[in-house]
Amino acid sequence: MTDPKTAKAAPALYGRVSEILDAARTGIARTVNTTQVLANWLVGREIVEEEQSGERRAGYGAKLLARLSSRLTRKYGRGYSVDNLEAFRQFYLQYPQLISETVRRKLALPAISETVSRKSAAAGVVAPPRPGRLHADLSWSHYRCLLRVSRQAARDFYEIEAVRQGWSVRELSRQAGSLLFDRLAKSRDKAGVLRLASRGHEVMGPIDVLRDPVVMEFLGLPESHRLVESKLEQALIDNLQHFLLELGTGFAFVARQQRITLDGDHFYIDLVFYHSVLKCFVLVDLKVGKLTHADLGQIEFYVNYYDRERRTEGDSPTVGLVLCSDKNDAVVKYTLGEQQGRNIFASRYQLHLPTEKQLQRELKRELRQLLPAPGAAPVVAKKAKK
Repeated sequence: MTDPKTAKAAPALYGRVSEILDAARTGIARTVNTTQVLANWLVGREIVEEEQSGERRAGYGAKLLARLSSRLTRKYGRGYSVDNLEAFRQFYLQYPQLISETVRRKLALPAISETVSRKSAAAGVVAPPRPGRLHADLSWSHYRCLLRVSRQAARDFYEIEAVRQGWSVRELSRQAGSLLFDRLAKSRDKAGVLRLASRGHEVMGPIDVLRDPVVMEFLGLPESHRLVESKLEQALIDNLQHFLLELGTGFAFVARQQRITLDGDHFYIDLVFYHSVLKCFVLVDLKVGKLTHADLGQIEFYVNYYDRERRTEGDSPTVGLVLCSDKNDAVVKYTLGEQQGRNIFASRYQLHLPTEKQLQRELKRELRQLLPAPGAAPVVAKKAKK
């Protein structure tokens, strides 16, 4: 017969032991990942230093890697192809300050591993992510993905966000492929772009959560004039986790097709979210066609209603977002007036990943719409005759 005290204590003991073992396995995995990153960086350093001090003639580097790959593969097996060795080389060249301490070459891995362990063991000390420096949360696969980003500012941004947001390699690859840095940088001045590269994505106000375009390739929907809003909405709900990741940090889903009733008339808000950082509701209206001033008036109506009827003490002003397949930025500017960029926004959605050239063309097109033509005389309103 089982002792009642034993039966009661067993689940609690199991839970505590499980936590210990899970933490240990996580720590082991992190240590293995960090050691692999360090080893690859050090191999890259050896290759670069050998090239710099070795024979200086055409083809030397390629022959060096081929010979090294052959010998390493015989001893250690797969993983040391010429392509991988070239990746190690590029890793060292792109991250020359990955390790800040001066480390003796023969004792490099033990010394660095010990340093990393001491830093991570410091209770309550969480170092902010710094681009270009070693971080235990980034595996070699993360760094391989980052090496494919050619621009330094963009690479620094993705590195910070990968650490801060805990992105998997797949999510990091997706965010880089969707040009998240460029989409966020579109609405910022030069100082704002520099902050993105050095600090990552900081949400200080509603403008900081704007992404234009919003990329929704994960829906698997074709670009078609036959697409209807109900199908788009259902696809977003079916892929809500991916949609929340695309919207960014802080979004929590509240409702879909939320009904508003005024004097017997019913109105429906497509999607309602709450932003935990901004402390406000975010209302999303979906439009499959080109945005009109009437669409903007509708989202303005929803925002005003929420501010008066649903907003509670401690909530910030409600934010409205229209997602449309196309828009005229001049129409947005003159319809919203001062509200544009403050609490009501309009963004295009794309059902495929944009290329960098497409994004540049879109930015130039928006600038042409919003700015007067070079040499054009400013428009001065005439006084009405009495």
